[in-house]
Amino acid sequence: MINSLDVKQLYNECDISIFDFETTNDLKLLKQPIGQKNAIEAVKFGTHIQQEGYNIFVMGASGSGKHSAVINFLEKKSKKENNISDWCYVNNFKNYQKPIIIKLKAGKAQEFKNDIDELIGLIKTILPSTFDSNEYRNEIEAINKKYVNMQSDIFMYLQNKAKEYEVSMNASNASRVTFVPIVGGKVLSPEEFNSIDAKKKKEIQKRMNEFEAIVKEKLREVSQLNKSLQKELKSHDKKVTQQAVGSLIDEVKHKYEENEKIVDYLSELQNDIINNIQDFLAKPENMSLPPFMKDFYTPSFEKYEVNLFISHEDNKNAPVIYEDNPTQQNLVGKIEHVSQVGTLVTNFSMIKPGALHKANGGYLILDARKLLTQPFAYEELKRVLRSKEIRIESLAQQYSFISTTSLEPEPIPLDVKVVLIGERMLYYLLYQYDPDFKELFKVSADFEDEMPRDEKNIKLYARMIGTISKQDNLLPLTPEAVSMVIEQSSRNISNSLKLSTHLRTLSDILKEADYYSRELSHEAIEKKDIEKALKAQNNRKNRIQTKLYDLIDDGTLMIDLSGDKVGQINALSYISIGGHNFGTPSRITATTRIGKGEIIDIERKVDLGGPIHSKGVMILSSYLGYKYAKDIPLSLNASLVFEQSYGMIDGDSASSTELYAILSSLSGLSIKQNIAVTGSVNQFGEIQPIGGVNEKIEGFFDICMRNNPRLSYAVIIPKRNVKNLMLKNDVLKAVKAKKFAIYAVESIDEGIEILTGVKASNVNDLVTKRVRELSLKVKEFYKSTDSEKN
Repeated sequence: MINSLDVKQLYNECDISIFDFETTNDLKLLKQPIGQKNAIEAVKFGTHIQQEGYNIFVMGASGSGKHSAVINFLEKKSKKENNISDWCYVNNFKNYQKPIIIKLKAGKAQEFKNDIDELIGLIKTILPSTFDSNEYRNEIEAINKKYVNMQSDIFMYLQNKAKEYEVSMNASNASRVTFVPIVGGKVLSPEEFNSIDAKKKKEIQKRMNEFEAIVKEKLREVSQLNKSLQKELKSHDKKVTQQAVGSLIDEVKHKYEENEKIVDYLSELQNDIINNIQDFLAKPENMSLPPFMKDFYTPSFEKYEVNLFISHEDNKNAPVIYEDNPTQQNLVGKIEHVSQVGTLVTNFSMIKPGALHKANGGYLILDARKLLTQPFAYEELKRVLRSKEIRIESLAQQYSFISTTSLEPEPIPLDVKVVLIGERMLYYLLYQYDPDFKELFKVSADFEDEMPRDEKNIKLYARMIGTISKQDNLLPLTPEAVSMVIEQSSRNISNSLKLSTHLRTLSDILKEADYYSRELSHEAIEKKDIEKALKAQNNRKNRIQTKLYDLIDDGTLMIDLSGDKVGQINALSYISIGGHNFGTPSRITATTRIGKGEIIDIERKVDLGGPIHSKGVMILSSYLGYKYAKDIPLSLNASLVFEQSYGMIDGDSASSTELYAILSSLSGLSIKQNIAVTGSVNQFGEIQPIGGVNEKIEGFFDICMRNNPRLSYAVIIPKRNVKNLMLKNDVLKAVKAKKFAIYAVESIDEGIEILTGVKASNVNDLVTKRVRELSLKVKEFYKSTDSEKN
């Protein structure tokens, strides 16, 4: 008979003697998470390589610390890099719909904006005073006088011609001239003109027509002179403006002479000022307009402003940007609109940057799941990475949601490393189904869930505990408390030889233990504070577990924990719900009869059994044929069922348990009901490891202790699960007191001996005998049937 496991095999206690500190305050802080060497190396590789497509996908379980580790690494690396630039959008005076982008050295954008603001401010002051000077008035008066004289000469000429043609001419203004005939030195009235004879009237009319033609020609000359006057006045204003502002603009040009775009922009700005000089001279207060309308007629100088798009005045290191809400607009920027008189309008000053602009020259970190759930965001990110430029486009404009005319800002060249952070499943799905993904995110950094539990790593783990305590302003931990946390870390991953690297779980237990420690006015977190926090965690989540156990206690769920039964056995089930994991026993029963070698899975027949569970049941048929009916037909049918199961059942961890029940039914040997079983089996009867072994054992233990703590109980587990054992203290005490035993088996033969108390060879003989009896009965049945037919 196989022996039960020793207490030392059930719990890997942390050796406190390896610690040489009084509290974790004595330990040196860690600069990066432990156990993640390969992942950090992958991030390092991805951020250093400069080839296209080597963006990074950081994957691992949620709460593994990958996010903070990546940010810390990038922030440290970014301090050594300064390949960044400032960016400004300015007005395109040739086409307002296509604003111009200007690139400047980091920290220079604000200075450029200030220079332009100062320039426009000076021009707004200088131009009005220039145009209000006596010199300007004298020059304008001279120009006007020249044209007045020329017009006077024309009218003098007409006066002389009027005498020649005997016409009286009256010019009320330059565009309206009236004249009447003179006969005998007298100006004729209309009545007098009508009373003269026809021949004379005809002569007069001819003379007046000739004079009218002369007048019209001269009036055209007057009109042309007026145009020339306005043209010369405008040309003079431009010349005056050029003289007034040229030196100011040239001074700014000289300062930025190495930036060709700024020089060109200043030339266009100068031309626009010259062409719109009246904007600088207009005074709305002098306009005869109602007060509420003056704002509409006030000249706007907004077109001369600089949109300070991206400025690195305060920090010139490579930016590390985390965008928590990666919508399409938050990534590539947006163009805002304002309502004016019921119409949506916009201009270059309303162009707003996105996360890609802010991260340009550095690193952009995005949550993969959030990115994929935002409409258009992922596709936009891929487009930007492929084109290596950021083009701001309005989604509403692209998809014709609105008809308002928008802007087409000049795109900005992109130089950024994108780091996506997400679960492994997202990475595998994207890699499998998105051809672009593997071309754009060629580096994967996979954060480990666990690391070996050796002395070196235990000491590092203690330092990590101390680091988290200091970062979160928690009380330090005593060596005993650290030891307890390390043991719990192994228990969390059900592996006594490994440590969990899941930082959120670790941080949570430290914070909760700190709460209880402060309640008791401790100076440091002690072991009992850790124990209290763990117990409180369990109590907050175990309502369903308690209700289920109550149903077993009152007999609603029927579980036998004493005596022997044929074809009935206690299986151990694992339940995970709402972050709480626990185990509970389930009754499995089996019946056998004459048949055709079929094992009926009742759960599967009613669609309550999953495919993995069904696979495990099918393996049982193969084992029975291999073990007991190699040379004869397997002439039996067996029915298996989880009694009182009302939900989906999946997994193969009960396949060995089901096989024991079948063997009991075939052999007629009863199974001890104070023993529960878990473990899967292959076709050769070898017991395979399963998950949740600690929870399953403890669940059965709790039920047993609630039933009758004076009796003895046991569980059978796969031997390959021994390394996973990290059982709670109550179980260890019961094992020491011989009230609870744990058997680790490698084969069905070992397990059946424990369950029946009969040697495996004897059990196998009984099963073989029964299988042969059933085979003979089938043979006799078909013989008798054939005889009756004949």
